[in-house]
Amino acid sequence: MIVRRSALLSSSAIRCIRRLQETPTPLYNRALNHCFPNKNRPDNIFSVIRTFSSKEIVTITYCDPEGGEHPVEAEIGKNLLDVAHDNNIELEGACGGELACSTCHLVFDQEVYDALPTKTDEEEDMLDLAFELTETSRLGCQIKVVKEFDGIKVRIPDDGY
Repeated sequence: MIVRRSALLSSSAIRCIRRLQETPTPLYNRALNHCFPNKNRPDNIFSVIRTFSSKEIVTITYCDPEGGEHPVEAEIGKNLLDVAHDNNIELEGACGGELACSTCHLVFDQEVYDALPTKTDEEEDMLDLAFELTETSRLGCQIKVVKEFDGIKVRIPDDGY
């Protein structure tokens, strides 16, 4: 499920919320109840700010070599290597995403692979060094998350685990 959140709060809005938290008014309580129904009220200002962040999120599932599945939230625009690291998924990425190794090698389903941007010659050269190379192999550092990725599964071959 794609989650779209509103724009970041301005610093004046944050100051206003802080003041209201110090001395809650009926209007403040009504506003919070409206924004956070079902008593899912945030504990503090930082929870409010996170709720109103401007990030768009999709769910991607990393499948490890042993068959385990690890669904994670991925921010649109990040590359799959960074998403894996942000979510403690064991995907090496020895070069730090500089396209100088093949340790972030991932395998995609054919229909997802067909929708990916074309490989560069440099990525093709690095993939030649990867173990378990398939027709649908790509380097995670070169694939940016897009909203169409919502619900996809990517497989981590033994060489990247």
